[in-house]
Parts: sequence; structure tokens; C-alpha cells
Amino acid sequence: MPFLLKWIILNNEMARHFFMKYRMKTTAEESGFMEEERNEKTRLQLLVCPLLDWYRSNQRQLPWRERGAAYDIWVSEIMLQQTRVEAVKPYYLRFMEKLPDIEALAFCPEEKLLKLWEGLGYYNRVRNMQAAARTVMEEYGGALPASYEELLKLKGIGSYTAGAIASIAYRIPVPAVDGNVMRVITRITEDASDISKASVKSKIEKQLAQIMPKNSPGEFNQALMELGATVCVPNGPARCSECPVRKYCLAALHGTCADYPVKSAAKPRSIEERTVLVIQDGERTAIRRRPPKGLLAGLYELPNVLGYLERDQVLEAVTGMGLEPLYVEELGEAKHVFSHIEWHMKGYRVRVASLELSNDKNHPEKEETGDFLFESRAAAQKKYAIPAAFSAYYRKL
Repeated sequence: MPFLLKWIILNNEMARHFFMKYRMKTTAEESGFMEEERNEKTRLQLLVCPLLDWYRSNQRQLPWRERGAAYDIWVSEIMLQQTRVEAVKPYYLRFMEKLPDIEALAFCPEEKLLKLWEGLGYYNRVRNMQAAARTVMEEYGGALPASYEELLKLKGIGSYTAGAIASIAYRIPVPAVDGNVMRVITRITEDASDISKASVKSKIEKQLAQIMPKNSPGEFNQALMELGATVCVPNGPARCSECPVRKYCLAALHGTCADYPVKSAAKPRSIEERTVLVIQDGERTAIRRRPPKGLLAGLYELPNVLGYLERDQVLEAVTGMGLEPLYVEELGEAKHVFSHIEWHMKGYRVRVASLELSNDKNHPEKEETGDFLFESRAAAQKKYAIPAAFSAYYRKL
């Protein structure tokens, strides 16, 4: 046999050998992965019945659960983003009293709307709600659509809120995955994936979609949320002894609850120094409206400037507004934390002779006071939304 032919046959045999070995290894790995996936699905399926039984006996009585109407759920879920349930209750009841339905929300004057939202923060959320309400009035006959896909098209409604409305109000079997749910599922499965990644949330949504009970999807979603809020808690140790599904939880079994969920560290907030001025002529205080775009857009604030001013600089700034300062009082320091920025503030109360525009020729800059409204505290509290960022100084009016 020619040498070249022998060489080709030998190399083909070796190639076939290595290919078969690689294929066997790959098949084994795929099989192991599929088995792991099957075990995970089975583990999650075992949660359904005990979790529903627990929820039906232990659910909290919350005002938005009384009717279970789509509008009620929508309002509550938007309010509950980054706010505790107990803190939300009075805001929810006040809001629903004034704006009991989608039509009322759609046509509410913006100043009244922002005032109703005052204290909850993230004012763009309620602006988005109003934009969505107007879309619902124009395109859906005044009722939130009974479709997960259509709900997602509305401004400010993401997969979690759409899932909550669809499953609770319309019994559509879709998951509603928030931080509480991700914490519960990553502990049960000991999943060390970074929950700050959108892909991890999508994975959990797919896992839950496979086990969603067709007859009670809303209860199941609420049970997971309730478990995360009251038992499988984020701060402090999980209350595993009270958990209805602890025997299916890998983290409880291995004592690793504190290790989950895994979340990458957030970027450090930037620090912004500001001087806040409480300018008064007795009962009235100067406030002004913020620009229509940007942080705290369109809300009312106490006058403030970037940087820390000293007393003489404060006097100069107030004089430049066309006002006559009589004395300055330091109000101390305060801090307010936004999601991406911290305000470190220094405050002054400035008593002025009058908040009326002066006709004195010594104040050529008097037109600059046109930005201000001069209101009593009672009138300001009644009419205008003033952000919590200024609460440390607003309390001193």
C-alpha cells in the first residue's frame, strides 16, 4: 500500500476517534445540563400548592386587593416601586379618593396630579401614568386592555407591572417578577447569577411561566411577592422557620440564604453641594418652579444654588434678586439621596423687608424675582408639590 494512502487512513481513524470522544463528552454535558434544568423545573413546580395554601391563609389585607380591579392594581404597583407597603397605603387611599378611575387620572390638571403624588418621589412615574391613561381613553375605550402584550405598549408599564395587572385582574397566566420574586427564586435554586442583569430577570420569568397555575396565576404571583416581602426578606436573616416551601429551598438546606441574591455593586453616586435659601417677609416664603425637564422636573422648590455660600455671599445673592435682606440665620446642613446623586445642602433663612417688587432704583435686577411665587406655608402645602429633598428646610418655615 502506498505510504500516502496509509497516512490518510491512519489520520482519518485518529480524527474519527477524537470526534467520537468529543461527541460523547458533549452529549454527556448536554444531558447533565438538561437533567439539571429538569430538576430545577420540578423543584419550582413543588412550590405551587404549598405556596398558594400559605398565601390564602396569610395574605395581608391591603386596600388595592379589595376589588382586584385593573386600575387599582396599576396605581398600587407604580406606587410600590421602591416604597414600602405601609408607607404607600395613605398615599394610595388619598390618590384613589381624588382620582377613582382612569378617566379622572387622564384629565387631572398636572399641578393637582403632582400634589397628590407628593412624598412618593419619582414624579415621572405619575406623569407616565397620566400619559398611559390618556392613551387608554383614546384607544381602549377607557379600560386597561386585558392583554399582557397590549399593556406593555402603555407608557411606564414594564414586564412586571403588565404581569401583575394581567394575572391579578384578568387571570392571564403570566409571571410578575420584581425584586422580591427574584430573591425568592435565586435562593430556592441557589442561582448565583447577577440579578441586576436583564437576562437573569428574563430567565426567571421563563422559569415561572412554565409552572404558572392556569386557574390562579394572580394568587401565585402575589404569593411569591408576599413571601419575599414578609418571610424571605431582603434585610436581616430570612425567616426560614416560617417559610411554607423551605423543604424545597436549596439555600435553606445549605444555610446560604445570606449569599443570595447576587447583585453587582451599584456605581457610586455623585455628590452635589447646594445652598438652600428660605426667603421670608413674615408669613410668606419664596418658592419657584423647576425647569420642565431634568431632575424633579416641573416641581416647586425653595430657591437654591450650586455650591456652598457663606453669609456675605447669601446677602449678595438675595440683594441681586431685587430684595432687601434684613438678617441671615443659618439653618444647618441636610442631605438628600436620589438614585444617582446626593445633595449635600447648607441652609439659610433670610428675612427680607418685603417680597413685593421694589420700585427702588437701587434694585435694577428686580425683574429676576419674576421666577418666584410668594406664598404662606398653608397655601404652598395646599397647592404645590414640593419635593422631599427640601423637607429638612421646608419644616422650618
